[in-house]
Amino acid sequence: MGWWQMNADTLARSRFVLSPLAETFACLQLLHRGEPAHPGEQAWLRTHLPAYRARLAADPVTACLVRAGLGRGWIADFLSPTPRDCETIEEGVARVRSADPAQARADITISLERGPLPPELDRDDLPSRAADLLSYVWTETVRPYWDRRRRVLEADVVARTAQVSQGGWAAVLDALRPGRTRWLGENRLQVNLHEYPPREISGAELVFVPVTPKAGWVSWEEPDRYAIIYACEGALADHTARPAPASLAALLGPARAGVLALLSSPLSTSQLVAVTGQGLGSVGRHLKVLLDAGLVQRRRSGRSVLYSRTAAGDVLTEAQNRHDMYRS
Repeated sequence: MGWWQMNADTLARSRFVLSPLAETFACLQLLHRGEPAHPGEQAWLRTHLPAYRARLAADPVTACLVRAGLGRGWIADFLSPTPRDCETIEEGVARVRSADPAQARADITISLERGPLPPELDRDDLPSRAADLLSYVWTETVRPYWDRRRRVLEADVVARTAQVSQGGWAAVLDALRPGRTRWLGENRLQVNLHEYPPREISGAELVFVPVTPKAGWVSWEEPDRYAIIYACEGALADHTARPAPASLAALLGPARAGVLALLSSPLSTSQLVAVTGQGLGSVGRHLKVLLDAGLVQRRRSGRSVLYSRTAAGDVLTEAQNRHDMYRS
């Protein structure tokens, strides 16, 4: 297993960061894999995978770059530079484009488990090709949904930050990438299952970066910056989930119906605000009405209050789903 050694101050200063570049790279991985983890990803792939594959079919060199750079167990480092706080997608892509060509070839050799480098990739324009592809993935497949995705990512950060305040970092780190990340004690953080020597990162910047696709990796810029990129899970992961049934929206109002539809899994008020884009006061009013009607319930988890549908709420939502399906 791979693990990082750090002092207490490094962990205490660590923070969560949102990154359009990380989200774009995670989407590139999903397009390359072509295997959805949930209905939202399935719908997204159905929309965007044909055009992506057509683009690569017309550009065999870039297609080879993607296959080699994503590797069998290790990502070519230049393809996924360590996320930086408040960095725009243009700034992130520019870092990919400015990578040293010789280093890019070396990175690909490592991702191929030390080679050999395919002859068609023995060239100096690999960074610019990678940057162009990431720009395409952002423009065509991420940017149209970015406002929604950003709210989902913000909701995940809200939840993780609350976990830190309630149970400390150990529980949060164990849950970031289950089976891969784990707090080992004695200031050691397991980051993956690779058999690599431990890294001493005390004093460095450590960030945790959520993405909506089912993806995850680690990256670093030695010796100053390290990152763990992890996937949102549960209800938040399906960022293209179906809207509330039209008949339910007519019955309760679109905003209130949307809140009820989301509560198939427990969510806090802050998460609902982030995911729906509604104001705190509006969400609070909707929850009060739904509580009074017996359609949702609440329970305390540490310092947070989580809301979820009751059996009556499930019955109403599913009945309206079936009603709309029969009408269509």
